[in-house]
Amino acid sequence: MTLAKVIGTVVSTIKHPEYNGYKLFVVQPVTIDGAPTGDSFLAVDVVQAGVGDKVLILREGNGIRQIFKKQILPIRSVVVGVVDHVERGCWVE
Repeated sequence: MTLAKVIGTVVSTIKHPEYNGYKLFVVQPVTIDGAPTGDSFLAVDVVQAGVGDKVLILREGNGIRQIFKKQILPIRSVVVGVVDHVERGCWVE
């Protein structure tokens, strides 16, 4: 999972049929404190996120295939959660 911020939307008049019905976002990976880290990339939204939201991104093929219930599809990154709050702490046993 990757923590990221949605920084924009992608609009396309012609796209692969697997993208029909889904929003496509430009997302920027961020640290737990919200600082940008790494390069931005595209992600398909399945949780109705919006620009400015902090989100969780799944970038693992098998998990993505399970979400879409398809063995072959041209999707590499998926927004799977909107993050309401991030709390940092340590576990005490």
